[in-house]
Amino acid sequence: MLQQREIDPEIRADVEKFEVQLARYLAGELEEDAFRVFRLNNGVYGQRQGGHNQMLRVKLPYGGVTPEQLDMFAHVADEYSRGWGHLTTRQNVQFHFVQLERVPAALWDLASAGLTSREACGDTVRNVMGCHLAGACPYEALDISPWAEATFRHFLHHPLAQRLPRKFKINFSGCETDCGQAMFNDVGVIATTRTREDGTREAGFRVFVAGGLGANPHPALALEEFTPREDLLATIEAILRVFSNHGNRDNKLRARMKWLVDTMGWEELQERILKERKLLVASSSWPGGIPEAVLKAGDEPAGQGTAVPTPVGQGTPVTLRSRDPYQAWEEANVIRGVAKGTVSAIAYSRLGDVTSEQFRALASIQRELGAEVRVTNRQNFAFRGLSEAQLPVLFERLSAIGMAEPGAELARDVVSCPGADTCNLAVTQSRGLASAIGEALEEAGLAEVGGVRTNISGCTNSCGQHHISDIGFSGAERRAHGRSAPGYTMLLGGYVGQERIHFGERALRLPAKAAPEAAVRVVRRFAEEREAGETFRSWMDRVGGAKAIAEGLKDLDEFPEPDVAPDFYVDYGETGPYVAETGDSECAT
Repeated sequence: MLQQREIDPEIRADVEKFEVQLARYLAGELEEDAFRVFRLNNGVYGQRQGGHNQMLRVKLPYGGVTPEQLDMFAHVADEYSRGWGHLTTRQNVQFHFVQLERVPAALWDLASAGLTSREACGDTVRNVMGCHLAGACPYEALDISPWAEATFRHFLHHPLAQRLPRKFKINFSGCETDCGQAMFNDVGVIATTRTREDGTREAGFRVFVAGGLGANPHPALALEEFTPREDLLATIEAILRVFSNHGNRDNKLRARMKWLVDTMGWEELQERILKERKLLVASSSWPGGIPEAVLKAGDEPAGQGTAVPTPVGQGTPVTLRSRDPYQAWEEANVIRGVAKGTVSAIAYSRLGDVTSEQFRALASIQRELGAEVRVTNRQNFAFRGLSEAQLPVLFERLSAIGMAEPGAELARDVVSCPGADTCNLAVTQSRGLASAIGEALEEAGLAEVGGVRTNISGCTNSCGQHHISDIGFSGAERRAHGRSAPGYTMLLGGYVGQERIHFGERALRLPAKAAPEAAVRVVRRFAEEREAGETFRSWMDRVGGAKAIAEGLKDLDEFPEPDVAPDFYVDYGETGPYVAETGDSECAT
């Protein structure tokens, strides 16, 4: 039986308002455009199937989830959706094919578990993300968990955050390794330290501004050298205010924070933000000082301990030395090195899909082990606060539900957006390609190559974050022999870490059905040619860059005649001829 908690008054008010406005809309009393903005602000997103099919996006601030919430996800999947949910690259959980008339009931159920979809979509401050190892990372300068919590609380229902020029994304990382991926967000916060004049160390933050992906990716820029802890929330609100005041409200395609760098210039944007922060003390919403959530929980770093800490982050040189299933899982999926003696382990979720049975099992495991659980930005679960003795138990439990594959930082961990399965903007079945690449790597014996990430988006909007992975694919329509066909642009060498970002460089275009072979060839060459400890990006630069690697793939950029290979003109998971159909944008990412 589902456990329920007292519903938060603000969430209660949200659901009650949704019921009223939905009734007005269904009665023809609320215009389509107004209702569309309203439901998006409540995390309800239209699907390409049309009608009343909706995607419901639930926020998990910094990925944190409780057993009760996992049980609730199982219930929502069975009662309102298709029996499974989808983990996103922004630590949300999505449910598809929820009928519009049943959304209020789903929202009430979610609210009873302390969950909200408020501002999970729309031109709002989206889910506040954080490194999934925060508070358990051997490298962190601060535990950013309470800071992400405080930021989530401050901006949820914030008057400024309801009708922004465009969506606004905030990410936190506890160290420069940047597992939270702060470097391509509107605000990216990385914990750091500085030396005071008396020689002592002060913990604080480096705040990065105006990053973004999409069709025109921009790297985030450092606002200042060091932001003290007591100034952090005021700094973020100042950035939001400048965006609200100066963002482009006439052209959605040029409305994100990143475009202010191009139109205003970095120095002026920087000056406006710092001035806004200085004067923000006069505002009734000034959030200066250390937030209550931080004072209550504390933000001391986990510490390294006496053992050699496990490397983390993109490019981690995972090498499987054992064929024993448990040993292989431990080598790939377990992170050690915390002073308090706890370890963390990754539960692998293929394509980010989780069945209701798996949700319930994960809740049971979490209760049994007394562990913390967080959703990762690579669509997996991180179990934290474990003892060494609990690892075999966790492996056994995960094995029983198909989530114990050694996937963390290995080639098999392919990330994909939902693609044309449900999204209005996608032009290709990115999930189908992700599955095909995974299968091809398994067949080629390359699925357990470490230190190579593959991300796939069904269009240029980069919901699958193809720009920042070692191997990235972006869906596109191709024309061949007078026919439309599914295709992809392949990018190589994307990287995020150490307070820097490289966006993937274009290699070549490919038919969708040739993309798995291209991925296999690149992973095989990387595995054969890399030097000890060499990252994918370093290897790529050493062998001549993306274009040089693409030379060995050019034979794959060919479309056979339709009567010779008709499958080249049918997308993954489809039965009929490919058609690039898109609908109105509802700001899916």
